[in-house]
Amino acid sequence: MTGFQRYLVVLLSLALCDSIVDAEDWNRFRGPNGSGVVKSDESVPVQWSPTQNVKWKVALPGAGVSSPIVVGDRIFVTCYSGYGLDRANPGDINDLKRHLVCVDAKSGEMIWEKSIDAVQPEDPYTGAGVPSHGYASHSPVSDGENVYVFFGKTGAFAFDFDGNQLWHTPLGTESDPHRWGSASSPILLDDKVIVTASSESQALVALDKSTGKEIWRQEAKGLDNVWGTPALAKTENGVDLVVGVAGEVWGINPDNGKLRWYALAGESDQASTSAVVDKDVVIVLGGRGSGSIAVRAGGTGDVTDSHVAWNGSESGRFATPVAYNGTVYMIANDVLTRTDEESGEMIDRIRLSGGSGSSGGGRGGSDYASPIVVNGKLYYIKGNGDMFVFDVQDELKQLAVNRTTTETESFSGSPAYSDGKLFVRSNKHLYCVVAGPFDESSESVPAADTPDSNEMAQRGERGRGGPGGGFGRGGFGGGGFGNRGGGGDRGRGGDRGRGGGRGGFGGQQEDNRPDRPQRPPMDSTSSN
Repeated sequence: MTGFQRYLVVLLSLALCDSIVDAEDWNRFRGPNGSGVVKSDESVPVQWSPTQNVKWKVALPGAGVSSPIVVGDRIFVTCYSGYGLDRANPGDINDLKRHLVCVDAKSGEMIWEKSIDAVQPEDPYTGAGVPSHGYASHSPVSDGENVYVFFGKTGAFAFDFDGNQLWHTPLGTESDPHRWGSASSPILLDDKVIVTASSESQALVALDKSTGKEIWRQEAKGLDNVWGTPALAKTENGVDLVVGVAGEVWGINPDNGKLRWYALAGESDQASTSAVVDKDVVIVLGGRGSGSIAVRAGGTGDVTDSHVAWNGSESGRFATPVAYNGTVYMIANDVLTRTDEESGEMIDRIRLSGGSGSSGGGRGGSDYASPIVVNGKLYYIKGNGDMFVFDVQDELKQLAVNRTTTETESFSGSPAYSDGKLFVRSNKHLYCVVAGPFDESSESVPAADTPDSNEMAQRGERGRGGPGGGFGRGGFGGGGFGNRGGGGDRGRGGDRGRGGGRGGFGGQQEDNRPDRPQRPPMDSTSSN
């Protein structure tokens, strides 16, 4: 490729990524490019209650922890029903169904709902994993004409806006080592739907969005224990697909799924949060004890020494951070931390105050949603339904803590924003919150009871959080996983080492140290 040709590619990639960032619709998990940040000319909600500024609510056909998306005047959200709603009485797994729901954003009326039988055998509703997030953990994605969903072992689907199924593609029926289920959400790039089928086949898969046919598939054992959602970064190579895996950050060629670059991060057995891209910087918050990392996207091969801007001591649990105005905001254990994006130095931190005072209990807690920022206001919802609002335009300041209902419901999906409205989902309802006057003197409604941790899925899409709150190294608690035991031989061309030995894939590079994930093959077409 000549220098001029490379220059044209960079210009095109810049235009592409800018169009993603500036998109008006909240068309994927955490909105434009997964950033969780949007600017708006509309007034945004600050204070509300079950009786004030909640414009409408609609009952959902089932539970779920995925996040809603908004395209024009339509909201799409996924749910599940029939099984796995109560740990004491989960029901018959053969009755499990997934749902895609379309709701009118203005009126709250349900336009249509599609029900899909689950492919069996599914991971059972037992242990610490699946009961913490259930069976609808992946957020939809839309190109403005159709909507695409991923339902784990049941596969990927495309529907038009009238609810007609266009195609269905199975992506694997395997399980992660702990059988904790999957949660990564699909994303779109050009004519491709890109799915992280980490639990189902240890693979990144690109599908033709018109037909559902596989364009490419890249398998790598490093995708084990990945629950985050990829993002896109513009680089000298064009556009990179960036993925946070356990202990590393990867830059993938979206044309073939091969690895362009990687950077070493803190050691971890899990990747619960999603990668965040701000300009050309990729920010990943690791699990308990693994710290945070900022990497300048681009380069070839191991870019740890050349492209890592900083490594931070802040670790997360499940909430993906948000980057805004040169600052990175991270939330873990009821503490909001503000870090300088350029240096990685912590500026300050503030503890969430007020609300019901409980996150819902359970092993590892039940706070899985990620924060978003709209017009200088940061929104973060806890599992019990407390929504905190912070001013992050200048000085970090908590403005309010709000509730949408007095009922016992759990909230694990991240909020969505569009046209001056916040859309919030629980395990029972979808809510629309609007800006408006608020009379504090009229509020005498007590906080709702804390939902039982076994009542339903407590996990947000996570792109976000490892199922079940995870196992700490000395028992329960914390965001990290314990030993790599469990699981077994997955076959398919040799020992894949899921929880056992670390079997390899053909074409992988040699640098696969015991504490580092095995990677996809390197992309020989990339160059600086």
